[in-house]
Amino acid sequence: MKTAAEYRKHAEECRVLAKQVPEGEQRDQLLEMARTWDNLARDRETLVRNHPEFDTSKNMTKAHAPSK
Repeated sequence: MKTAAEYRKHAEECRVLAKQVPEGEQRDQLLEMARTWDNLARDRETLVRNHPEFDTSKNMTKAHAPSK
């Protein structure tokens, strides 16, 4: 499962893309996608706050750590 930080990264990517698109339906869709990613980030944070056992961010750093 993705972390809140990953969801926020996707939201920011959508906002960056939206700035590159002329005003209109495509820009509106990208901004709506950004809002959706932001909502998912908030939902994920609430879930982890209420259920710390679902915090995958700590496991992710271990998974990406170099092997010895």
